[in-house]
Amino acid sequence: MNAAARFARVALALLPVWAAAAEQRPGLQPCRLQGVEHEAWCGSVRRPLNPQQPAGVQIDVHFAVLPALARNRLPDPVLFFAGGPGQSAIALAGSAGRLLARLSNRRDIVLVDLRGTGRSAPLACDLAAPATAPLAGQMDPQHALARLSDCRQRLQRLPHGDLRHYGTALAVQDVDAVRRALGASQLNLVGGSYGTRAALEYMRQFPQAVRRAVLDGVAPPDMGLPAAQSADAQAALDAVFAACEADAGCSARHPGLRATWRQLLTSLPRKVTGAHAFTGTSEQLVLTRDAVLGLVRQPLYLPALAAALPAALDQAGRGRFEPLFALALAAAPQRPGQMAEGLHFSVVCGEDLRPPAGLAEPAAPGGDFGDSFARHYRQVCADWPAGTPPAGFYQLSPAPAATLLLSGGADPVTPPRHGARVAQALGPRARHAVVAQAGHGLMALPCVRDVVYRFIAAADDAAALAVDADCARDLPRPSAFVPVGAGSAP
Repeated sequence: MNAAARFARVALALLPVWAAAAEQRPGLQPCRLQGVEHEAWCGSVRRPLNPQQPAGVQIDVHFAVLPALARNRLPDPVLFFAGGPGQSAIALAGSAGRLLARLSNRRDIVLVDLRGTGRSAPLACDLAAPATAPLAGQMDPQHALARLSDCRQRLQRLPHGDLRHYGTALAVQDVDAVRRALGASQLNLVGGSYGTRAALEYMRQFPQAVRRAVLDGVAPPDMGLPAAQSADAQAALDAVFAACEADAGCSARHPGLRATWRQLLTSLPRKVTGAHAFTGTSEQLVLTRDAVLGLVRQPLYLPALAAALPAALDQAGRGRFEPLFALALAAAPQRPGQMAEGLHFSVVCGEDLRPPAGLAEPAAPGGDFGDSFARHYRQVCADWPAGTPPAGFYQLSPAPAATLLLSGGADPVTPPRHGARVAQALGPRARHAVVAQAGHGLMALPCVRDVVYRFIAAADDAAALAVDADCARDLPRPSAFVPVGAGSAP
């Protein structure tokens, strides 16, 4: 084949991509998004901050479209709901595009920064300290409360600073305005963590606009997040202990790990000295029970990191806290600007701390984690203006379309107990897939991404619900981490 023929062949292969790039989208502007190779389309819809005052304060809700690569794209795009609450969907364009790559061959991927996040009337507090910040400041709860109080007052002075109008119900009404602006009659919803709550509320308010839904790490509206965090984190930590006890090598290296953990908790608060994981600087700080609980909870999200907890807790029991500090830093998000803390508290204060009486959730906090999370939220929410969800918000109705629910059995925040209850309420159009040894977010697993593709690509609900979703069911728990040079026993 000569050079001209090879060029022609390559040109024909790339024609769908060039066609997508050259296509005009009325009302949208071409844009570049971090982590996305191809040009995207960006736009916004003007929305009233308070729908009861349509002529009052207006906000711009921003969205982005990752265009389908095929010229003959399908008319029902995939809409991705980010988590948090408070994450920017547009800031996650790179990772969302990779998770949904196969779907983007024929369908647009739509990313909406929900009101209060990203570019949409942001309620950002910039609370995340740099990884190199002193440990004492990072772990001081009073410092965090003071910064949140200052942030709340600053946000309330913004033109869009009435914090009562930043709940899930209003956010999904904005999303439907985006759908109408795009001219799509139906959407395929994909939500992760808090994004599943947004997807459920969209399904409740706009059932006719839903073609298919995938809920990864189910966070229903009635879960009572702060109290549920306690029970769910305790279950995930107990599973780490049980796995170590069942493994001959781990139990030999860390005998009596549960007792070591409880002795550590009873020794707190205490003054400790340790080297900063990033700077190497030796620091002194007072380590509290709540601080240690927070350090332990972070790596529970990822089983690969949770596998290092036995070694880290063993060392902490011996007075060496550097491994636990480093593990928590490795698990914590390092990219600033993706989380709008002000939106986070507007949602949780309005929806999770003030639910109507009589709900099945939240679970009573207990175990080692007690009410540490709930106490923090109560302190913040005492002065945080929050709206009241509409009637019906906490009720789960039968699914209007085929819905796939995904749960990781080792997830410390949205474990299968939430997904199972939601699947039962959604009825025969819902299917719940559980991976017993997975953590928070199953779509990180390649075979699950293929399941999601086939579920959404299926021609009808019956074909979607027939998709085999158990590809990762037998995924093993990562083996307990063995430090270099460690023997089978201390």
